[in-house]
Amino acid sequence: MHQLEELAGLFEKASEAHAASHGIARNDDWFILKMQEELGELTQAWMRLTARGRRQGRSDTELREDLANEAADLLGHILLFVHRHGIELAPAIRRKWRFDPLGNE
Repeated sequence: MHQLEELAGLFEKASEAHAASHGIARNDDWFILKMQEELGELTQAWMRLTARGRRQGRSDTELREDLANEAADLLGHILLFVHRHGIELAPAIRRKWRFDPLGNE
């Protein structure tokens, strides 16, 4: 199994457990809608950090942590989407970005 698939599997286990404990129905729409939601939250965190949004009393350190947390959420939901739909990400990265993300070349 490739590293990207293993990482996606870890996100899947965590998401599945979270959904089960909160009664969340994860269907095909849920996966893409969650990516959009998380992108919005990442954008909001960026806006706050760059003084284009309300800081809500948060320090620079807290705002940077918020940004990192939202980036992690977005990455996780991208990998969940990929996992759900059986997308082979490594070949797509090789085609689109012209490097091997698995270090095979």
